[in-house]
Amino acid sequence: MATTIRFYLDENMQVAIADQLKRRGIDVVTVRDLNLLGDSDINHLKRAVEMGCVLCTYDADYVDFAMSGMEHSGIVFGQHHQHTIGDWVKFLELLCGVYSAEEMQNLVEYL
Repeated sequence: MATTIRFYLDENMQVAIADQLKRRGIDVVTVRDLNLLGDSDINHLKRAVEMGCVLCTYDADYVDFAMSGMEHSGIVFGQHHQHTIGDWVKFLELLCGVYSAEEMQNLVEYL
């Protein structure tokens, strides 16, 4: 049975995105929730994998990690100056309806 996608929002993501997703019944955790502001990108990616979460970010370093062959539970990358909170919420909600957590493994989606 396919499992539902869970999201991990890095420290550059607006907390309002997580709030809106939670209101829609989507499982999401933020770096702020975990009290891990300032931790390294590599640690955030490893933690997202341990938690079985798709990492959401504006930081291209995560795409570089994926391109280098590093295993991950999925990455969603967007441009801070181009994507609104609403864009993120709609896109992540759509991903939950289209993909399972297993299908997101090692997949990079661009907002």
